[in-house]
Amino acid sequence: MTVAPAATWEVRDISKAFPGVRALDQVSLTLMAGEIHALVGENGSGKSTLVKCLAGVHQPDSGEIRLGGETITMPNPIAARQRGVATIYQELSLVPTLTVAENIFLGRFPTVMAHQIVDWETMRRESVRTLKGLGIEIDPDAVVKNLSMAEQQLIEIAKAMSEDSSLLAMDEPTAALGISETRRLQDLIRQLARQGKAILYISHRIDEVFQIADRISVLKDGRLAGSSPVRESNVDAVVMQMLGTEVTEHYPKQHHAQPRLCLEVEGLTTELGVREVSFSVHAGEVLGLGGMVGSGRTEIARALFGVDRPTAGVIRLDGRAVRFKSPKQAIANGVALVPENRKADGLFMNFRGPENITIANLAALFYGPLLDLRREARYSKEYFGKLSISQAGMERTVQYLSGGNQQKVILARWLFSKARLLILDEPTQGVDVGARIEVYKIINELTALGIGILLISSDYPELLAMSDRIAIVRNKQILQILPSSQLTEYRLLELASRSRQPAKGRLDET
Repeated sequence: MTVAPAATWEVRDISKAFPGVRALDQVSLTLMAGEIHALVGENGSGKSTLVKCLAGVHQPDSGEIRLGGETITMPNPIAARQRGVATIYQELSLVPTLTVAENIFLGRFPTVMAHQIVDWETMRRESVRTLKGLGIEIDPDAVVKNLSMAEQQLIEIAKAMSEDSSLLAMDEPTAALGISETRRLQDLIRQLARQGKAILYISHRIDEVFQIADRISVLKDGRLAGSSPVRESNVDAVVMQMLGTEVTEHYPKQHHAQPRLCLEVEGLTTELGVREVSFSVHAGEVLGLGGMVGSGRTEIARALFGVDRPTAGVIRLDGRAVRFKSPKQAIANGVALVPENRKADGLFMNFRGPENITIANLAALFYGPLLDLRREARYSKEYFGKLSISQAGMERTVQYLSGGNQQKVILARWLFSKARLLILDEPTQGVDVGARIEVYKIINELTALGIGILLISSDYPELLAMSDRIAIVRNKQILQILPSSQLTEYRLLELASRSRQPAKGRLDET
């Protein structure tokens, strides 16, 4: 089978059902060569299922897939790849114990034909060429598990880009990327479209979709709710189609900062390179950490949560000096973390919602030497109601919940644990617009209770809108702290990209 470099792809009346769920219901799309076609919708609307049908992971129950007017079948991912489908999945498909180069060429290693032996030199050379072409500065010999989530996302992109394809399906490719990495990827996508590739682009960042796409289609509850050229649509109309209701405020920020300090950090230094970091968080305040991918924002969070041990500096929580040797100690002292990778680091995917919520404060459930499961169910039901979590999570394991509901389960856990400081690392990554607004409202409710929040986000509009102040992080140092009202997206990017040393003394500006 050969790849058609400039062919039109079509899905016609595709339907797909899983036990208890109709994921796709007679969906039809045309993916034209040279066109960037955006697909948006809430979590659970069927976007990822459609991509997996195109990639040969799922077989449609009915309908057909056509390439250049010919009906084709793709019984597995290998067949789809041979037909010219390259896919970037929302859930990373990398093998963590292999190197970057091995992951890029996984399943298609170059060989020395005479002996059918892997040609490691060629594989490394081609990996370097691919990475360089994408502007990715990552060692091809690095083991993937040692890379950050953002770096792993870039490797996933490089893997798909290295394949000869006529259709590139991208499911949340920028979810873990910062603004500069996103812009670089967008430039590359436009270049691929000009070469005649059909691009299917899925993103929860609606403003981003309007920057990159030629056409936008909306899925709601597995059905196609609308499709039109981008120039004939707008953000409000798309959100209305997605949610079935009008959204008047995308960032419903409320200000609850108090004079009392919740967290004080002075001269924090760690073995992973965090250097003399100083800042404070007031009770009820949202302090944003702004910076490029790899700037050190997550490393600062890990040190505060007891994952990485400080080698110097002082951390004060509510005026009391603390030094956590483990996350368990941090949790016991009221510090909580919503991690960047909620599936790998934040949730017990084989547990139901109630077990995930109560795990951080089991002492509240003991009746003598036994856990009171009725009390657990009562508490969980209360938090499911407060945070509008899907009731399915009361009876089913959280792996079956949408990304937004999974994120709210983690937030419910920390509410139940009575946290005083909450670290949110990319809290809306992979979350649809409706769930994003719910997360923002939860942030407002938490700050109204006097909880201090440290917000890490690569979504600069979100960071600017939801933070009271923003600390600029570069090279694992804090360069400057400014009120968010004094910053714009352009100014934030400029400061995060600038190479200079932090000023002497305290950096906080109130």
